[in-house]
Amino acid sequence: MENLIIYVISDSVGETAQHVTRAALSQFSLQDDCDIRRFPYVIDEKFLIEILESGKNENAIIVFTLVDEKLSIKAKKYCEDENLSHIDLMTPLLKEIFNKTNIKPKREPGIIRKLDESYFKRVEAIEFAVKYDDGKDPRGILKSDIILLGISRTSKTPLSMYLANKNIKVANVPLVPEIPIPKEVFEINPKKIIGLTNTPEKLNVIRQERLKALGLSSSASYAKLDRILQELDYSEKVMKKVGCPVIDVSNKAIEETAGIILDIMKENGLKIYKGATCC
Repeated sequence: MENLIIYVISDSVGETAQHVTRAALSQFSLQDDCDIRRFPYVIDEKFLIEILESGKNENAIIVFTLVDEKLSIKAKKYCEDENLSHIDLMTPLLKEIFNKTNIKPKREPGIIRKLDESYFKRVEAIEFAVKYDDGKDPRGILKSDIILLGISRTSKTPLSMYLANKNIKVANVPLVPEIPIPKEVFEINPKKIIGLTNTPEKLNVIRQERLKALGLSSSASYAKLDRILQELDYSEKVMKKVGCPVIDVSNKAIEETAGIILDIMKENGLKIYKGATCC
């Protein structure tokens, strides 16, 4: 049998057409007797015709996923005129979806890849937030889009995760009077730093509840008002030294505080990723 040649043509990466082609070939046990040639990013007619002419010379099957309507029509017409075996994987499905929804397709190559990239950026940001949560590794400070400073129970971790879901890499650093501040905090652009604070009364209640949840006595120093006041005084001095904006989270939902942080980032000219809008 003559070796089967299949041309896969796409105005994006072409992975979709290649996967479908391989899935079809698996039904014939022809993988070893077939040559699949992928032609990605075909975005002009001249290049398309050159590929089709080559396919004609090799008696290839033409498989294409061209969302650009002009290119799709051109490919189909050429194949019909030259009696070339061809499969348009995209147009029939687009037509059926349009018929059902009456919504015109965007006809924009590579949209699914852009969505995938956004997803992977979000996963990367979430993994980053987990890795550099609560000052675990100060090296993350230098790699961050934003750094959150604050004493215990000022919403650093939930804010880090919320912002990570908007593709923003966040490291958070706890402020404890007895523990030296990582030197990296003073090595980065202070515009990247956000201070978080809370009222003594609210912290007192939250910390007592936290101790109870851990099965510890609510009378521990951690939840005592004088200790909280000491920590707040210390954090205020640190934030003044750093020169960062400070947000009081006492009466704010996570979404509201995140929105303020995003606004500050924009005002400071920091990169806001596509889709990183508040609420």
